[in-house]
Amino acid sequence: MSIVVTGATGELGRLVIDALLTGESAVPASSVAAVVRDKEKAADLAERGVELRIADYNRPETLADAFEAGDRVLLISGSEVGRRVAQHGAVIDAAKAAGVAQLAYTGVLGGPEADFTLADEHKATEELILASGLPHTLLRNGWYSENYTANLAPVLAHGAVVANAGEGRIASASRADYAAAAAAVLTGPAEEHLGRAYELSGDTAWSLAEYAAEVAAQTGREIAYSDVPAATHLEILTGAGVPAPFAEILVDVDRAVALGALALRTGDLARLIGRPTTPIAESIKEALAAS
Repeated sequence: MSIVVTGATGELGRLVIDALLTGESAVPASSVAAVVRDKEKAADLAERGVELRIADYNRPETLADAFEAGDRVLLISGSEVGRRVAQHGAVIDAAKAAGVAQLAYTGVLGGPEADFTLADEHKATEELILASGLPHTLLRNGWYSENYTANLAPVLAHGAVVANAGEGRIASASRADYAAAAAAVLTGPAEEHLGRAYELSGDTAWSLAEYAAEVAAQTGREIAYSDVPAATHLEILTGAGVPAPFAEILVDVDRAVALGALALRTGDLARLIGRPTTPIAESIKEALAAS
């Protein structure tokens, strides 16, 4: 039996692997397997003693050997919006055929109640998991703070945070926080987590006006929050080179933020990781130091 992480060379996947090997409930590298498409990109994981299993979400036949009976599997959602239901379905089918002991899935905060376009494929995936009958755990991740801090360059260049999110609040946490939660679910007693749906989010919800003020405080620059109509925001994004389909998704997410869809706080994330979640101010500080 192994703890298997799919999408292991992605940003979240690498953090999950690291949490499994070095976190509070660290396990031997020999008990961890990484499902990856590119063996070369995972060379560093192999050097740490992690088993590599080569497979591709887009090629279901390659998933036949990705899982073994008794494995505890983390299905990290794919990044190809529009293709993810089929991709995830292929993983679910392979996991069921193998007889895994647990399938954990990184969905979205709110689960079936999440009312924005980016949530649709996550909701469809949850339905597939439930229909499969697999022993499962649903990790409904809220927003990563890095969704914002990774884009500080244009904020600093233009002196503005531009969005159509109104006064909506975002209960974000760091990507590492969510990775630590996944590791806790994969290493903890299965009976505590099977059949559970965790609503994972940060301890504190903040507004984009507060985010702009924090960036200003840490940089000593004037940073304003510019709340614009959705149509204007879409024009700004596409004018900056963002592909129209993705720009529409970003504008729709801001609409959801304005309605409070990403402000939910249950305390599940802090309880799973055994500590407070990372404050947005700390994530901003780390991003500025790395820039």
